[in-house]
Amino acid sequence: MHLKIEPKKVVDAYSTPIVQQTSFWSKVKELLGMDSRAFDFSVRNSEIYTNVGGYAHTQGDFITFFQYLNTEDYIAYFPYGPEIEPSEENHGRFLEELSESLRSYLPKHCVALRYDLNWESHWCKTENFDTKGNWLGLPDKEFQEFKLNYGTAEWNLRKANTNILPANTIVVDLTPDEATILDRMKPKTRYNIRLARRKGVNVRAVGIEGLDVWYELYMETALRNGLYINGKSYFRSVFASKMECPDKAVQVTLLVACFDDTPLAAMFLILSAHRATYLYGASSSRMRNLMPTYALQWRAMQIAKENCCSEYDMFGIAPCPDPSHPMYGLYKFKQGFGGDVYHQLGCWDYPLEKEKYDYFCACEMNMQGYYRN
Repeated sequence: MHLKIEPKKVVDAYSTPIVQQTSFWSKVKELLGMDSRAFDFSVRNSEIYTNVGGYAHTQGDFITFFQYLNTEDYIAYFPYGPEIEPSEENHGRFLEELSESLRSYLPKHCVALRYDLNWESHWCKTENFDTKGNWLGLPDKEFQEFKLNYGTAEWNLRKANTNILPANTIVVDLTPDEATILDRMKPKTRYNIRLARRKGVNVRAVGIEGLDVWYELYMETALRNGLYINGKSYFRSVFASKMECPDKAVQVTLLVACFDDTPLAAMFLILSAHRATYLYGASSSRMRNLMPTYALQWRAMQIAKENCCSEYDMFGIAPCPDPSHPMYGLYKFKQGFGGDVYHQLGCWDYPLEKEKYDYFCACEMNMQGYYRN
């Protein structure tokens, strides 16, 4: 495989529906002290897609972020990148070629490249579902690695011990009219949306002045569910980054659902190209019978549709409806909005310094990694 790599400025990154691969997201991380680099790449179509001939090329780009493990060593992290997805048979070969091509462009002491892939999982085909339509999940790690490395020269791709970004999500089609979107929802979800409206819940968009309200709800939610807690500066950087980012395809909206003047739920809605993403959410334990979170999601979908988005990414669910899974409640709630479940490949590593990588993996097993980035 002949793949060409060329560095570029992060601000010149292409507009994309993947928020984490935009110059906006790079600015968010920069304000939090994280470096990033952007690259263009070009590869012949016949080398990454099956049953394709000729000399035409696919061109794309990606952004990688440097996550330092100490003052010297770091992981080059690709959140939901690269966006372009080869045919399944060529996944491993493409990642191997990309990794080897990047070696000379990365600063010294890169322990590994970590691809947080949003490519469709190899194991979500028809035979991997039970009679009720529930996904049976992933095979053992060794089998996953065997399949992805098949056809590579070095057999160096490793399944990470944890996914950082959600590997399972629900995407709602926003192309029909509002009546059709509502009709595709579960009856209980439609009822709760209308109940919230009848009870007087209103949803409004706020700017950075609403950050204190958001953070109070966020802290309550995190403590209630035992989640990793980001500082207020993390969310302030989201607003600040939008103000500094030249990518006009990215919009940031903070929505707050209230009863009278009491905030009951809030969320960050990110619009990027044709996709809307429910990036962060929070809710109060008070007056949950008013169903504010349902009103919030429906208003977010309406705003997305008004801004010509064709899909709404609900961003993170349990892999299957297993009541013992900590994200089972999110699965049930989000599934009610009538979208399609999408299973992704998740995090894969390409080690460059084996001993340091093995040590990093051992340490990572004791870290709280999921959903941190």
